[in-house]
Amino acid sequence: MREGTTLILASSSPRRRELLQGLGLAFTVMTSDVDETTSPELTPAEVVEQLALRKAGAVAKKVSDGIVLGSDTIVVLDGQILGKPADEADAFRMLASLQGREHTVFSGVALVDAATGRTEVAHNATKVQVRSMTEQEIKAYIATGEPMDKAGSYAIQGIGATIVEGIVGDYFTVVGLPLHLTAQLLSRFGMSIL
Repeated sequence: MREGTTLILASSSPRRRELLQGLGLAFTVMTSDVDETTSPELTPAEVVEQLALRKAGAVAKKVSDGIVLGSDTIVVLDGQILGKPADEADAFRMLASLQGREHTVFSGVALVDAATGRTEVAHNATKVQVRSMTEQEIKAYIATGEPMDKAGSYAIQGIGATIVEGIVGDYFTVVGLPLHLTAQLLSRFGMSIL
């Protein structure tokens, strides 16, 4: 890797920022306003990889140097992608459909070298079991405001932890940035954590 290469996080997510800070890496933040529409023919894994790469690529075009990190997370239930809720009614619909069931969270990670165009893309998937909830509990959770900007309408790292019975896989994939996968990809660009 070139001397003094900067790491750039292509995300406004405070969760991703905190997770990356936890790795002890210096980085800057540049948000990418990209169209997140994808083809319905894509698998969930392809969706998160494509969107992560789209976000990283958009920021990489704005700078002349640096490694740009993009990430995307989706919740999948019965083959249907649950994005961020449009409103409280949409959040209620999502949470009602998830309760008492298992779903899968996919997080994609992409790195783009702004100087060379080299890319690395991968994803993780984690199964999440949500407990059964009453209508009142769902409404009370929505009233906290936490579900409104979260894929699937919940945040495992917040109050939403109280509705999650268990996971099979990587916790950080559910939060939105799989750290071991991110570290692996960064090491391919000469940015080692350990």
